[in-house]
Amino acid sequence: MRDGRPPTGDFGQQLRSLRVRYGLSQEALSHAAGVSVRALADMERGRTRGPQRRTVQALAEALGLDGDEAASLEKLAALGRPRPRPAPGPVGPGSLALPRDIQDFTARGPALARLLELARDAGPGLPVVTVVAGQPGLGKTAFAVHAAHQLAPHFPDGQFALDLHGMDPEPTTPRDALARLLGALGVADAAIPAGTDDRAGLWRSLAGERRLLLLLDNAADESQVGPLLPGTGPSLTIVTSRHALAGLESVHRTDLALMRREEAVELLTRIIGPERVRAEEQAARDLADLCGHLPLAVRIAGQRLLSRPHERLGKLVVRLGAEGRRLDGLQAGSLRVRAAFALSYRQLLKDSQVLLRRAALAAGADFSPETAALLAGLSQDEAVVCAEELTDAGLLQSDVATERYRFHDLLRLYAAEQVDTEDGSEVRDAALDRTADWMLRRATAAALHFDVDHEHTPAQGDPDPDTAPTGRDEARAWLEAERAQWLAALRRAHGTGRHRQVLDTAQAMHWFSDLNQHWEQWVEVFQLSADSARLLGSRQQEAVHLNYLAWAHNSCAHDTRAALISADAALAAARDSGDGLQEGWALCYGAGALQRQGRVEEAEERLREGAHRLATEKSPQGRLAELTILNTLGTLLRQTGRADEALDLHHRSERICLAGVPGRTAGVITLYLAVTRLHIGNDLAALERWPEAEAPLRQALAALEAGQVSAWAERTRLHLGQVLAAMGHPEARTTLRTARDGLAALRSPLQAEAAEALAALDDAGIATA
Repeated sequence: MRDGRPPTGDFGQQLRSLRVRYGLSQEALSHAAGVSVRALADMERGRTRGPQRRTVQALAEALGLDGDEAASLEKLAALGRPRPRPAPGPVGPGSLALPRDIQDFTARGPALARLLELARDAGPGLPVVTVVAGQPGLGKTAFAVHAAHQLAPHFPDGQFALDLHGMDPEPTTPRDALARLLGALGVADAAIPAGTDDRAGLWRSLAGERRLLLLLDNAADESQVGPLLPGTGPSLTIVTSRHALAGLESVHRTDLALMRREEAVELLTRIIGPERVRAEEQAARDLADLCGHLPLAVRIAGQRLLSRPHERLGKLVVRLGAEGRRLDGLQAGSLRVRAAFALSYRQLLKDSQVLLRRAALAAGADFSPETAALLAGLSQDEAVVCAEELTDAGLLQSDVATERYRFHDLLRLYAAEQVDTEDGSEVRDAALDRTADWMLRRATAAALHFDVDHEHTPAQGDPDPDTAPTGRDEARAWLEAERAQWLAALRRAHGTGRHRQVLDTAQAMHWFSDLNQHWEQWVEVFQLSADSARLLGSRQQEAVHLNYLAWAHNSCAHDTRAALISADAALAAARDSGDGLQEGWALCYGAGALQRQGRVEEAEERLREGAHRLATEKSPQGRLAELTILNTLGTLLRQTGRADEALDLHHRSERICLAGVPGRTAGVITLYLAVTRLHIGNDLAALERWPEAEAPLRQALAALEAGQVSAWAERTRLHLGQVLAAMGHPEARTTLRTARDGLAALRSPLQAEAAEALAALDDAGIATA
């Protein structure tokens, strides 16, 4: 070293010492190194303890350091760089992991450096938000994903990416986006609040405690993005959009421009290799010009050349030059992307072309090989080969873990246009009808795995028994993964007059829907089936499906007004058709809506009428309906101060369960009995008959745990803990603590009640275990 003294202290101290030693001001060093004065000041003050390697190299060169001095400075910087920490929990299947980074990402150095500065500025106060905006094809998403991967070590509590589908006819709503973000943070589906404002509040509360990196891709407008932005905490949010989103306040902006010619050539070089570009340097420059220096167009041209390793660049230049309309497209608005897609599309084999354009008809954000095969009229093996070819060509993105594919939204638009151009409406409709019929047959067979009338027999009617889901776990996984597809198929069946198929599918979904009450799609499912029943002229079936619809409005959408309207319509249809069972259900669902509206007396009247009507029904379905309505009525009575009457009703339910219900399995009745005993224990607790309440609550808890019904089991544990606390039992504290933790894991609002019960033990000074 020039003065023989080794560096001492941290990076900032050493940097300042070197700058002063060589007689440079901060401004002079900033100018020489190409580092902002602000960034330099942050380093010297210790606010930035570990700048990137290239920044250190620039400073070392500006200071004129020799090799040893530069190495020592880099060593101090490395010690201060953040290191990734394990995430708060394991990344599950529902997480919003960052997409794979693009290995040949090119240029955008200043924009990336600015984002790094923003990441370092992210503190506990106002979260940092940057908007990446610009015209289609500029590589906004690629830039944001690349930046997110570079910045990931600075955000050890999680990095989430969410496509907001801003180009779709119906972009993702803030409400749905918040549900996915909350799910990524580990909030159970059933614990996610119903309203947008409540979801946004919970998201801000959880995000404010974490150092998160959030990528909101393809935003439609300010109203879509606003509810998703964290309110506090050291987070960084990157928003990409075609629009400027000028209405977003307190945000930074990253405006991407077209590439310079040399940058476009560099991107081409990274795609096809330096040897081919060196062999035809002028052709490479001409190709960059013909692509308008638009990153997406350059990338597509490069991918086309990559798939043809012996094709000369000059040949492609001549081809582009002969197509004036295409050049106009590449240089003006959205036509640029269409022309680039067309260039790549025409190089595909016939089957791959068919699959690419027909896959654009699939519903949802992604699609499976079986959906693509049905739409394209190919075997599944052929579809997989084509999809992999399209993935290799950069025209589809694949998720290896789920074996599903998705489009870039611009490519989906282009592919859909090709359906109209090359297939026409007749072929298009046939593909959609073929796919819808297959999807509904599979969905019906899968849903029947959960129907108590079919649980001991194999599901019938699957269109391909060899690949059909076997058992409930596989059936649930398929119904979840293909939810958008079979729901779209149900809409199409209804729209094309296949009303019997709509009814069969919705009927099969009945028991499955009970296990997934957080799926708001049940409102649409049962609205379609109720409409189909009406169009078929069956008042009895209309009553059945209107009751399902009333349940969905009550339990899934929490819309009591719509629930009451549906229940009343079901009641009229049931009475017209003389169906006592559906009459009882309609009275029960109507009562539930009335009770939620605070109309308790009317609710009680309907429940009593329904119980009286169902008592005359001798079918297994009638017995289960009677159990439900008796338990509901008893809960209402207890909540209105009549616990003794409630206890009588719940004992009646217990006698029905113990007598058994012919045609229903012991497992089903065991769960009904467990819920009934939970009610009995709560009735006895309300009457302050604490020792008597303990036994039924323990029985209920054991059965619900064995049945893996977590939500009900933890609720029961809470009530058991409250009873034990009232008795001064030594297990009270342990039981309540376990209940609190279990309810917290489920994100249940009852966790607050458990915490209050534990606090009450402390206040009372009760010495429990």
